[in-house]
Amino acid sequence: MFESREHADLRQTVAKFVDQEINPHVNEWEAEKIFPARALFKKLGALGLLGITKPVEYGGMGLDYSYSIAFAEELGRIDCGGVPMAIGVQTDMATPALARFGSDELRREFLVPSISGELVASIGVSEPGAGSDVSGVKTTARKDGGDYIINGTKMWITNGMQSDWICLLANTSDGAPHKNKSLIVVPMNTPGVQRARKVDKLGMWSSDTAQLFFDDVRVPQRYLIGQEGAGFQMQMQQFQEERMFGAAMCVKGLEKLVQTTIDYTRERKAFGGPLLDNQVIHFRLGELQTEIEALRALIYRTGTLYHANPDSLEVVKLASMCKLKAGRLSREVTDACLQYWGGMGYTWESLPSRLYRDYRLTSIGGGADEVMLGIIAKLMGTLPGKRGA
Repeated sequence: MFESREHADLRQTVAKFVDQEINPHVNEWEAEKIFPARALFKKLGALGLLGITKPVEYGGMGLDYSYSIAFAEELGRIDCGGVPMAIGVQTDMATPALARFGSDELRREFLVPSISGELVASIGVSEPGAGSDVSGVKTTARKDGGDYIINGTKMWITNGMQSDWICLLANTSDGAPHKNKSLIVVPMNTPGVQRARKVDKLGMWSSDTAQLFFDDVRVPQRYLIGQEGAGFQMQMQQFQEERMFGAAMCVKGLEKLVQTTIDYTRERKAFGGPLLDNQVIHFRLGELQTEIEALRALIYRTGTLYHANPDSLEVVKLASMCKLKAGRLSREVTDACLQYWGGMGYTWESLPSRLYRDYRLTSIGGGADEVMLGIIAKLMGTLPGKRGA
């Protein structure tokens, strides 16, 4: 399913784009701690790469999700984590619910230009007091005439300093936490939206991350995505794609790091021979490559099942496993490879150092490892129920 001629053509297109349009600029963007999202997205949009799975009638390619996984995998060629993450926000985090549940009018106004790269999108879920616990979101959207009036704060918002609109999760009633939330499109130039600050992070430097304030922000109720009160469920569905995409994005980056480490330790001499000739190193690199292949196989299996039945609980479990395994393996591979680079690995400019910092986010963003384990345990039937209730 993942190795057709069409998949190979897509991979080749993405690889060429990365080599020509992204990697030559990564060091500059890392130094500036931001990349030109709109300029880069327009180029991606011109190739159709921002709408791979989106409906053809809105400018997408209408392909199944295996092509998004192939796309994410090839983005792992990028010499940093920030840029592929920002692209993934545009394609697989901010726009899936809009594409599935948005009105025709809303999709033409916001989805079409997001697929073409004319607009940059963000996803607004996390808050200072609600990250992995999505039910704890406090931002509110109350009705006033034909509008919503939005108040609240969003934190850790990727593309937040450059985005044109945000897919915002907010409480639209006082009901139960899983039934009172809605997804709303909010244009970022709306009065009352404040880009409070660009967050300084351990890694993912080239991706801008913002704290946003919403102070009596008024948007028309027609900007609601789908049904009011269904936002939590729609966001959970978006998370499955986000988690598969994020896991797939790690695969070729980790492979590249292993291969780069092989090259470095083959050239680096110590105690009369190449470092690579030490069994502890070449055996360990063999183990790590095996683990990467196992992660790829898990992602492909999850993608196949998602294609057959995107709403199945088995997909939820396996997507959570993909995310968990990707996060933990990223920490293991980057730590091991950095060690084999010695002092050079500890410098800011080395690839092991950069990916060590960037890929650390995989175990946190989009649901922490512990949340993934909770989901997996629940679907395995081993999660204890509430006691004393």
